[in-house]
Amino acid sequence: MVDTNSNRNIVFLGTSLPRECGIATFTQDLLDEFTQIKGFDKPRIIAVNNNESYSYKEQVMMQIDQHELSDYNEAVDHLNLTDVDLLVIQHEFGIYGGESGEYLIPFVERLRIPYMVIFHTVLTKPTTKQRLIMNRLAELSVKVVTMAQSTVRDLITIYDIDADKIAFIHHGVPDVETESRSKLKEQYGFADRKIISTFGFLSPGKGIEYGIEAMRGVVTQHPDSLYIIWGKTHPVVKQEKGEAYRQKLMDLVKKLELTYNVLFVDKLLTQEEVIQSLVMSDVYMTPYLGKDQAVSGTLAYGVGYGRVIVSTPYRYAEEMLAEGRGLLADFRDSSSLEACILKLLGDPALVKEMEAHTLALGRTMIWGEIAKSYAAIIQESIAAPDLFKRSVI
Repeated sequence: MVDTNSNRNIVFLGTSLPRECGIATFTQDLLDEFTQIKGFDKPRIIAVNNNESYSYKEQVMMQIDQHELSDYNEAVDHLNLTDVDLLVIQHEFGIYGGESGEYLIPFVERLRIPYMVIFHTVLTKPTTKQRLIMNRLAELSVKVVTMAQSTVRDLITIYDIDADKIAFIHHGVPDVETESRSKLKEQYGFADRKIISTFGFLSPGKGIEYGIEAMRGVVTQHPDSLYIIWGKTHPVVKQEKGEAYRQKLMDLVKKLELTYNVLFVDKLLTQEEVIQSLVMSDVYMTPYLGKDQAVSGTLAYGVGYGRVIVSTPYRYAEEMLAEGRGLLADFRDSSSLEACILKLLGDPALVKEMEAHTLALGRTMIWGEIAKSYAAIIQESIAAPDLFKRSVI
C-alpha cells in the first residue's frame, strides 16, 4: 500500500537557470510552484549543460554534460539508488547529446524509477530517428504531457503513442502584479504612444523583419506608434553567427526611416520586465516563420495577460487565438501584418472585446493553476505502480 501521507520526492531533468534557455525558465517556474504545494518535498534538478559551465543554486543535485554519454550513465545509476519517487523529463531535441538527442534513450532504458516526459516540441514531419526517440521515451514513461491540444492527435498518429498516456496541460504563465498600462507607459517614457511589442530571444525564425516592414504603413495612420523588440540574441545564434541578424534588422529600420517607431531593447529581461512589457502593450505580435511551431512560451505569456495579439498562423497561434482572441496574418507578409495592426489600432472597442476573450483563457494558465494539474498527474502516476512495468535485465 502506498503511504499517501508522506511527501513525494520529484526531480526534473533538463536545462536549469542561469543557463539562458526557455526550458530552464519553464522548469524553474514549475519547480517554484511545487515548493508551495502540499505533499511534495522541494524538487531538485539534474541540469544538462552545453559547452559552458554555470553557477547553479543548491536545487541542482547533479550535472550532465550534454555530449558525454558517461555522464548520463552516472546520473541514472545515482538516481536508481535514491528515494526519488518520479523523474520529470523536459524534452527538446537540441538539449540532449547524440543524433537528435538519442543519448536520452539508454538513460531511460536503464532507469528504475517511474518518469513522465514533457514534450516541448512535437514535429509533424519528424525524421525517422526523431520519431523513434519520442516513441521510446513515451513507451517507457508513466505519462506524456503536451502543451497544445492540436498535438495530442499527432502524438497518437505520427508517434504511435498510447492515447491513455497523453495529458494536455497549458504552458504556464507567471503571476506578477504590475501597474496599469498607462502608468507603465509613463514609467518607461512611452506616454501617449501606441505600443506594439515582441519579446524573447532574437533569431532569424522569429520573422521580426516583417514586423518592422509592417510599421512603415502603420505609422502613416498612427505616427506615434512604437514597435518594441524586447530581448537579446539567442545564445546559440550569437555563438554561431554573432549579431548578424540584429544588425540586419537595425539596418532595415534605418533604411525605412523608422528610427522613431522601432526600438530594440538588447537585454535578457527579468520576469517582472517581461510582464511589464506585455501589460504596457496595445498589441502583442509574433510574426514567426515556421508553420509547425506547436508551442510558444512568449505567445502563452501574451495570452496569459490578456493582450490582443497579431500573429502568423503557426499551429500554436491558430489554437490559442481561436474564438476571438486575436488576429492571424499571412506568413512572410508585412502587408497582412500591417492590415491586422491597423484594424486593431483603429477599433478600440474590438481591442477591448478581444482582450476580455484572451484574458478569460489566460487566467487559467497562471503557473499556480498549471502546477496543480502537474501535481495531480504526478500523484496519480506514483500511486499506480502497475503503469510502470519493465524488465530489470
